[in-house]
Amino acid sequence: MGLDNFTAQKRASGGGAAGGLPTTTANGRARTMFSRGRQINKTFNNIKITILCGFVTILVLRGTIGIGNLGSSDADAVNKNLIEETNRVLKEIRSDNDPDDPADLEINPNATYTLGPKISNWDLERKVWLSQNPEFPNFVNGKPRILLLTGSPPNPCDNSIGDHYLLKGIKNKIDYCRIHGIEIVYNMAHLDKELAGYWAKLPMIRRLMLSHPEIEWIWWLDSDAMFTDMVFQIPLSKYDKHNLVIHGYPDLLFDQKSWIALNTGSFLFRNCQWSLDLLDAWAPMGPKGPIREEAGKILTANLKGRPAFEADDQSALIYLLLSQKDQWMDKVYIENQYYLHGYWAGLVDRYEEMIEKYHPGLGDERWPFVTHFVGCKPCGSYGDYPVERCLRSMERAFNFADNQVLNLYGFGHRGLLSPKIKRTRNETVTPLEYVDQFDIRRPVHGNSGSRS
Repeated sequence: MGLDNFTAQKRASGGGAAGGLPTTTANGRARTMFSRGRQINKTFNNIKITILCGFVTILVLRGTIGIGNLGSSDADAVNKNLIEETNRVLKEIRSDNDPDDPADLEINPNATYTLGPKISNWDLERKVWLSQNPEFPNFVNGKPRILLLTGSPPNPCDNSIGDHYLLKGIKNKIDYCRIHGIEIVYNMAHLDKELAGYWAKLPMIRRLMLSHPEIEWIWWLDSDAMFTDMVFQIPLSKYDKHNLVIHGYPDLLFDQKSWIALNTGSFLFRNCQWSLDLLDAWAPMGPKGPIREEAGKILTANLKGRPAFEADDQSALIYLLLSQKDQWMDKVYIENQYYLHGYWAGLVDRYEEMIEKYHPGLGDERWPFVTHFVGCKPCGSYGDYPVERCLRSMERAFNFADNQVLNLYGFGHRGLLSPKIKRTRNETVTPLEYVDQFDIRRPVHGNSGSRS
């Protein structure tokens, strides 16, 4: 059953126009005034924070200059209160409740969900903007400008080790982007509450396209994916006639209709009208609640091997491309010549073999471009694999990539499971010879300019 049938079903059941999917839009909604009760609540919270700071000050003074007028029982009570208050504050941060926020308005179940106002002339508008703003070219030194988009939820992880590996993940991405002249955005905001979870990338991609017309390609990369070939560069000239580049396998997509035929953990969108139209067609299965649940049933019924759960962005894209193949596939490039997405379980235990036999810059199974930790949830409380195995593998992947960066400086990790580093060569009075030999940055030639 195609998307048109899904739309017809929703209309028959009381849905709105063009997809029949409910939404909430910001336009025209009245915001409520803050109540006096919320102001009082805010005042009390400020007082509590002041008291909390006082507790911290007392403990610091007692530990540094030895305040003698606090007995051990009093100090224990202060510590206990401080821990309880800290846990309460963390619990509030992790929740979505904010006493200062106006109450959410009711959602109209018959309204059609959209990512925003329909834009139909983006290519021309963008072309005019680029011609009027030559200081913001979409091609620099002959290369299209890329913006890497990644991110994580706005609240803290369930455990501190999860935050630690999020930090390592962003460090890894910053290193790759710095080496190759790619801009990077790390998002921690839900721009649309209806598209929470794995759907949150869609409104952010659209917003970046419209806010950065100078960017030619938006590259989404999951937070649980790491660059493990710091030399390899995406061959963008290969995709001159395409607008979406995604890792996958055509036989799994068209012959088997598999729900894992493509992977949306790493893909590139060209900044153009076609991409905006695809986002508009992709998003309607994403609003949380009954729509996402009902869409999930359709996806499970039509995609091979898919478990029964609510609609996810990957399954929805596969279903869209299958049911509207003639409309979209001419501009989609399914890439599997290198690892735009590399499944971690078959890679991380082979790193030593890769180091012995091969070298960075290959990007494929010999030296994977991206290692993606699908099924690992170090930031959450669940996952498809034991957390110990995931963390061990993520540590190996990070150090495997980090060694390629540290090599220029004459250092490397003592082992792929060790954060400690060792010197790999001696200092020299002629350092530029090592820069020429070990620098993995690629020189860029050509002139800046705009292309349409």
